Amino acid sequence: MKKVLVTGADGFIGSHLTRLLLGEGYVVRALSQYNSFNDWGWLEGIVHPGLEVVCGDVRDPDFCRHICRDVDTAFHLAALIAIPYSYVAPDSYVDTNIKGTLNMCQAARDMGLRQLLVTSTSEVYGTALEVPITEKHPRQPQSPYSATKIGADAIAMSFYNAFELPVTIVRPFNTYGPCQSARAIIPTIITQIASGVREIKVGDLTPTRDFNYVEDTARGFLAIARAEIDKVAGQEINIATGREVTMEHTLHTIARLMGADVDWVVDPQRLRPSKSEVRRLLGSAEKLRALTGWEPRFTLEQGLQKTIEWFTDPNNLKRYKSNIYNQ
Repeated sequence: MKKVLVTGADGFIGSHLTRLLLGEGYVVRALSQYNSFNDWGWLEGIVHPGLEVVCGDVRDPDFCRHICRDVDTAFHLAALIAIPYSYVAPDSYVDTNIKGTLNMCQAARDMGLRQLLVTSTSEVYGTALEVPITEKHPRQPQSPYSATKIGADAIAMSFYNAFELPVTIVRPFNTYGPCQSARAIIPTIITQIASGVREIKVGDLTPTRDFNYVEDTARGFLAIARAEIDKVAGQEINIATGREVTMEHTLHTIARLMGADVDWVVDPQRLRPSKSEVRRLLGSAEKLRALTGWEPRFTLEQGLQKTIEWFTDPNNLKRYKSNIYNQ
């Protein structure tokens, strides 16, 4: 690979992937969603001769073809991902997640890209019917968000089957780490404690999750991109640790690592509708291991410690409104 494209590069995982790619010597065209403030999100502050930041929107098919010019491989991460907001504005999720993925598939085909990696989510599986969850697990659209990601995955796979587009579905389980939105469980706990709150507002603490530290997730993307194309094209590949913890255990671990004595209170606005809550996620990364040799490098405690260190830096903490629940 020479020049690569990362859509959603201004976001949480996208910015970490961009940093990893630059560190590995790639020339990166990084897409930041257009806004009148010329704000590049989490790309701000990255100064590197191999970085080209472009602003635009994957909902525009002509723009997608434009950013795919002279690109070897594209990592498509641009999406609306907040589950609570998908209850409020589902139409926008269809436009961005499904139509945006269609536009990227068409652009990759038209511009002759060597490879397209489309980002999925463990939410497409819904509550585990069997564990560990492999790529063959049934899809269960338990939220408008997960429904649009199931649709986006199907669009991408249709381009592989119908047009032989070398596309791979990359499916991370619950990623956490520096720069994550405070709507997620780990940042919302850390930012509240760091702001001096001792009664932590949370949602349901009984579901389990398979937490990936963001650097491990980014390494998974890169490992797949570096694998032999004929082995990964047309494949759906999980990135998971194979370990599950409850939300409650996660809260207690964070409090212990931060040396905080806290209580918690359930905030009704943080609860999902009962049929929409994914009760259990525990993933299998056996396919990823077999294809690339990838292994997670961070335990949950190691990842949480690095995450806490980042969020408790005053320069980072001030970017979050810990007293407001961000859907």
